[in-house]
Amino acid sequence: MLFLFLPLLAALLPGSDNKVGLEEPVSLHVIQTSYFYNRSWVQNLGSAWLGDLETHRWEGVSGTIVYLWPWSKGNFSNKELTEFETFFHSHFGRYITEVHNFAKQLKYEYPFVFQYATGCELHSGKASAGFLRKAYQGTDLLSFQNKSWVPSPQGGSRAKATCRLLNSLVGLTEIVHRALSYTCPRFLLSVLDAGKADIQQKVKPEAWLSSGPSPGPGRLLLVCHVSGFYPKPVWVMWMRGDQEQPRTQPRDLLPNADRTWYLRVTLDVAAGEASGLSCRVKHSSLGDQDIILYWDHHSPAGFIFLAVIMLVALLAGLAFWFRKYWIHHGPLRTRLPLQ
Repeated sequence: MLFLFLPLLAALLPGSDNKVGLEEPVSLHVIQTSYFYNRSWVQNLGSAWLGDLETHRWEGVSGTIVYLWPWSKGNFSNKELTEFETFFHSHFGRYITEVHNFAKQLKYEYPFVFQYATGCELHSGKASAGFLRKAYQGTDLLSFQNKSWVPSPQGGSRAKATCRLLNSLVGLTEIVHRALSYTCPRFLLSVLDAGKADIQQKVKPEAWLSSGPSPGPGRLLLVCHVSGFYPKPVWVMWMRGDQEQPRTQPRDLLPNADRTWYLRVTLDVAAGEASGLSCRVKHSSLGDQDIILYWDHHSPAGFIFLAVIMLVALLAGLAFWFRKYWIHHGPLRTRLPLQ
């Protein structure tokens, strides 16, 4: 299962010394859930993520690791990865067996669920301490800190017993420490180097304004839409001049189908206070050229005024035509044929 992904890499793969220039911290994290329904039925779901981009997936039915991008294998050779997957499969069954053997001793009552989160982070090419956390039935159970397993306060006696058992396994503890401190950062650098063309790509956002449902009598809901941007971090704010409007409300940040992102930001104002407001968008793809959209330019009042002017002009034209026709032909009437 993916919980073993990094420790097994530590045992098999030498890592990579490739250097990649990074402007922002980037993390590699693995999340995995194991459902132990009974002693003969276990289901595993898992995935690995590079920041907010899914790079690997664990297929529990087929028991295989799926590399979701051509560069998800990093710069490791096919031989190294084949050795890793063979080792992975041979130890997978052993892990399941050990959990079942210790279930009664550690007071795990079927059915139960384990959730794991593990990984590491790079800051300007330098690795920070890796992390590993484990939860039982949705409650924090333990974490790995300073070469040892530490029980979570919420885990109670079960967490303490589990940590005592894990800390007695000196070989496993050393492998996990090496995986989090050395192998994970090196694997992360390798993946970043192999996929830098896609990972470091920047896509400029598009932005537009609209009005939402009225919050109440005499009030307007101003909506600023920002879409199609990558990477994910973005700053969007309603402004009056250079002053940020504190009532700005960001809504859900949603993914688009093409891996870009969409965000909408709203502002509830009195109808008479909308004039002079603008929406400002900052994103790494824009450099210092922020997008600024002015509500006054969006306001439909100008379009209504233009429509009224056009209607008046049309009516005036029709009136002029009828007057001219009256002068030259008299009143309009139906002419009947002579009998």
